[in-house]
Amino acid sequence: MPADTAHAQKHPYHLVDPSPWPAVGAVSAGLMTFGAVMYMHPDMFGKGLEPLMHSTGAWKILPGTLGILFTMWMWWRDVIMEATFKGNHTPVVQLHHRYGMALFIASEVMFFVAFFWAFFDASLAVRTGVWPPKGIVPFEAFHLPFMNTLILLTSGCTVTWAHHALIEGDRKSLLQGLGLTILLGVAFTSLQAYEYSHAAFAFKDGIYPSTFFMATGFHGFHVMIGTTFLTVCWFRAYKGHFKPEHHFGFEAAAWYWHFVDVVWLFLFVVIYWWGS
Repeated sequence: MPADTAHAQKHPYHLVDPSPWPAVGAVSAGLMTFGAVMYMHPDMFGKGLEPLMHSTGAWKILPGTLGILFTMWMWWRDVIMEATFKGNHTPVVQLHHRYGMALFIASEVMFFVAFFWAFFDASLAVRTGVWPPKGIVPFEAFHLPFMNTLILLTSGCTVTWAHHALIEGDRKSLLQGLGLTILLGVAFTSLQAYEYSHAAFAFKDGIYPSTFFMATGFHGFHVMIGTTFLTVCWFRAYKGHFKPEHHFGFEAAAWYWHFVDVVWLFLFVVIYWWGS
């Protein structure tokens, strides 16, 4: 029996090759965490090294951060190679990827449930009967927050347009829809940064500011992740990686973006409108 026949794969699953990136990523995450702790607590090694700890500043976080970015780049490159050029992502593997992405989004939903729980617990159990607490001037819901709501709702339409264009084999509309979605994501982040810079309260000013910034800030972080996700998809679409029958990388990004949209609608209604 020929050697190729004897070692031929007889199942539709993808058994990944040994990879260094989990170990490299773990070490980099540890370095970044350790650097962040040293940045926030420069006296952790005693008074003798405190001047040195202060002098290096935020640069202590840089090595670990660069290591994580390098790991992400190389690991994603390997996954793209497996999916697009090696043919390892069979229909069964793609189905399991869908299950994995659905479970990931479900875990993210519970992540935000914790912030909503904290906000409702604080607002409904307040002893003074006044919410927001006295001295807190909340944002006007139908000003910048409402504009950001329209931006995200529009971005949900443009990413859906891009998805339909991909299914129909319309590469030009795919790139246009993705490009517009990315620009809308950048616009949302820019407006939120502008809003934060004009806030009448700070994170440490009480329970309302802390729950507000935690919930909306983590959502803003998710918007930046989703924008990066879609940007990678734009370059992959430009290079012709996606096919109408094989494009889960884009589909996962679209699912994530719709999740971000829905979370923002709850944030707008609960925190900006009802909570103010």
